[in-house]
Amino acid sequence: MTSSSDRSLAVDVPTPKSYEIRTYGCQMNVHDSERLSGLLEDAGYVRAREGSDGDADVVVFNTCAVRENADNRLYGNLGRLAPKKTARPGMQIAVGGCLAQKDRDTIVKKAPWVDVVFGTHNIGKLPVLLERARVQEEAQVEIAESLEAFPSTLPTRRESAYAAWVSISVGCNNTCTFCIVPALRGKEKDRRTGDILAEIEALVGEGVSEITLLGQNVNAYGSDIGDREAFSKLLRACGKIDGLERVRFTSPHPRDFTDDVIAAMAETPNVMPQLHMPLQSGSDTVLKAMRRSYRQERYLGIIEKVRAAIPHAAITTDIIVGFPGETEEDFEQTMHVVREARFTQAFTFQYSKRPGTPAATMEDQIPKQVVQARYERLVALQEEISWEENKKQVGRTLELMVAEGEGRKDGATHRLSGRAPDNRLVHFTKPDQEVRPGDVVTVEITYAAPHHLLAEGPTLDVRRTRAGDAWEKRNAAPADKPTGVMLGLPKIGVPEPLPAATGGCGSH
Repeated sequence: MTSSSDRSLAVDVPTPKSYEIRTYGCQMNVHDSERLSGLLEDAGYVRAREGSDGDADVVVFNTCAVRENADNRLYGNLGRLAPKKTARPGMQIAVGGCLAQKDRDTIVKKAPWVDVVFGTHNIGKLPVLLERARVQEEAQVEIAESLEAFPSTLPTRRESAYAAWVSISVGCNNTCTFCIVPALRGKEKDRRTGDILAEIEALVGEGVSEITLLGQNVNAYGSDIGDREAFSKLLRACGKIDGLERVRFTSPHPRDFTDDVIAAMAETPNVMPQLHMPLQSGSDTVLKAMRRSYRQERYLGIIEKVRAAIPHAAITTDIIVGFPGETEEDFEQTMHVVREARFTQAFTFQYSKRPGTPAATMEDQIPKQVVQARYERLVALQEEISWEENKKQVGRTLELMVAEGEGRKDGATHRLSGRAPDNRLVHFTKPDQEVRPGDVVTVEITYAAPHHLLAEGPTLDVRRTRAGDAWEKRNAAPADKPTGVMLGLPKIGVPEPLPAATGGCGSH
């Protein structure tokens, strides 16, 4: 029986507010969303349950502005949330990211039920702005014109226990005519090498075994600090970190891809034999109109050097079809580069206007039906090459890092999925012994499809890792604990095959 004195000491503990984050765009947005999650959890919020679909107390949109219809997508989603907000007093909606940086006050005018608008430079202010909006009962719009805090210095709630993004720079010094990112993210700002390595060492101490170095133009790292070889030195420094098994990076720019970087990749064992090198176009005329600072010969020369130094390297790219003024001859030059480079995979995009970019007002915009026809020809060619290149993997013995959630049919096929060193996706027969995400298995490739490989025989070896231990520890939490930030594109977890949905921002 509870005494009167016990009752007098009882305190009602308020239920923590829940949050949901919806992320659109490139890896930099994904990285920022992990920081937003960390900030909100530091402020006492808890993540909404998987599938909450707008039922959280706070819904945050982390937006992208590199697509022509980005604003339509945002306002459509905001419109669907309006009746939920009306029915739930106290619910808050925040909009951040590139589109917020670009549109500023327009968002609140079009969707007056939004509580907070913040930009790419001040994501650390989100909890304060939410509280201010609640107290003052009016929308808070705060867009900083320059970076207030490097994203990696902010609290974080990483979505993978065994793989992590590590931002080494923000912003972009290029002026590509199809891209609005430099105007929204600002000039390139590099992080101190010591701070980067300290973050990686701390992550490895927590069980992370794979990191992806992230920057708008990742291999331009050092331009802000006056060291042209800073990026290759950083790769070599990563090779000296005990327990760090895999290092990747995205996205480099052909202009800054120097021989010392190729040497560092080839000579540093934990730097993976994988390169994502955006092409955008194979035509020198179009590259000039895009204001890309390389030409076809330079690009193919880089690919040749990489293949000579790292024979098994998997090379992927980004290509834009239908840039203003692109002729059939220009397009055939792109097809020529694809045949010569033999990319493992190409992320292909039909050109779409980005309001605020020089290309949006160029003459000779290509008719949609022409762009579509060229796009289909390019995809068909790349599909054929991808399949042929994957068939070369049959019979090889590969070490895979076991992945989480990468094989949609794994349950039905009694398989697991993992990533090869070159980042190819491999589905393999589930072994008798327990295998956890983050562990490493050795398999023999038996079949190739255009976008994945199969290892249908028995697993040759299983190596339990500290990364697997970290995954197991994280997932030992009570079953009723809220899980899963609600995200759009790209999918969160182990970094996607690089790059995930880009076309601007991360693909320079």
